[in-house]
Amino acid sequence: MVTLSQLAEKLNLSYQGDGDIQLRKVATLASAGANDISFLSNRSYLKELKHSQAAAVILHPDLSEQFLGNKLISDEPYVTFAKVANYFAEQNSPQQTGIHPQAYIDPSAQIAEDVSIGAFSVIGPDVVIGRASRIASRVTIEANAVIGHDCDIRSGVVIEQACHLGQRVTLHAGVVIGADGFGLARSANKWIKIPQTGRVIIGDDCSIGANTTIDRGAIEDTVLEDDVHLDNQIQIGHNVHIGAHTVIAGCAAVAGSAKIGRNCLIGGGAGVVGHITVCDGVTIQAMALVTKDIKHPGIYGSVAPLQDNKNWRKTAVRIKQLDELTRRVQKLERNKDD
Repeated sequence: MVTLSQLAEKLNLSYQGDGDIQLRKVATLASAGANDISFLSNRSYLKELKHSQAAAVILHPDLSEQFLGNKLISDEPYVTFAKVANYFAEQNSPQQTGIHPQAYIDPSAQIAEDVSIGAFSVIGPDVVIGRASRIASRVTIEANAVIGHDCDIRSGVVIEQACHLGQRVTLHAGVVIGADGFGLARSANKWIKIPQTGRVIIGDDCSIGANTTIDRGAIEDTVLEDDVHLDNQIQIGHNVHIGAHTVIAGCAAVAGSAKIGRNCLIGGGAGVVGHITVCDGVTIQAMALVTKDIKHPGIYGSVAPLQDNKNWRKTAVRIKQLDELTRRVQKLERNKDD
C-alpha cells in the first residue's frame, strides 16, 4: 500500500483530494474500486470516468474538473500510469534472493553483490554479472558473457558466449541471445557453414520478449542500442543494427545486416529484408514487408485491408489482370499521341 500523497511525492507530481487514501494497485476506470488507482488518457472514456469508483485517477490538468474524487495530476497520464504500474509490480512481486544451492557457477565467474541466481542455472567461465541482477531458474550464461547491473533474466533464457548486456535489461522466458547467424555459402553441390564469430551487444534499458531470438554477428556484432524493446517471438538476424528507442511488435523478422534507425515503430508480423537501411523515425505497419531502403521518416504499409472471401477472390483476379491492363492503357496512349 502507498498513500496518494506518497505516490505524488515519489513521481514529483501534484494531487488533489485526500492525500492519505491508501492505494494498492492499478485498474481500469470501469473495474476500479476502493484502493485502486486508474487513469484517463483518451477523452472517449470520459463517460466511464464520471461513473468510476476508483480511489484516485491520474488526469491531465485540463480534465481534472471532470472527476470529483481524488486525483493525481500529470501532463502525461499514460506515462504516469506506466510508472505507477511498475511501482506496484515491483512492490508486489516475490523477490528471489541469494544463489540457489542447485545453481552451477564456474569458479572464474565474477558475480557482484546482491545477485540472485535460481535453481539449475549454469554460469560459465569468466562470466561477469553486475550488482543486483536477477537470474531465474534454468538460465544458461556461456563463457565470457557480460551482464550489467539490475538486469532481470527470466527462466529458460540462453545467453551464448561473449555476448554483452547493458544495465537494466530484461530478457523474458525462453529468449536466446547469440545463437549462430544463418550464414551459408553455396559450393558446387552443397552448403558450407560460415562460422559466426561476432557477438550480440544490447544497450541499457532494453527488454526482449518471450522466445525472441537475436543471432550473433558473422564477423562484426549484432547491436541493439539503448531503450530498444522487442515483443515476443521476434527473429533478429546476424549483424543487424537497431537504433535507440525503437520498438518492434510480435512475430516480426529482421534479416541479416539490416540497419534500423532510432525511434522506429515496427508492427507485428512485419518483415525487413537483409542489407537494407531504415532511417530514423519510421513507422512500419503490421504485416508489411520492407524490401528496399527507407530514406525519409513517415508511416509505411503494404498490406491489403481485410475483405470477405468472395470480394477478395474478385480482387485477386483483378490483381492478376493489372499487367495486361497496363499494357492496353499504354497502347491506347501511344495511339492517341499518333
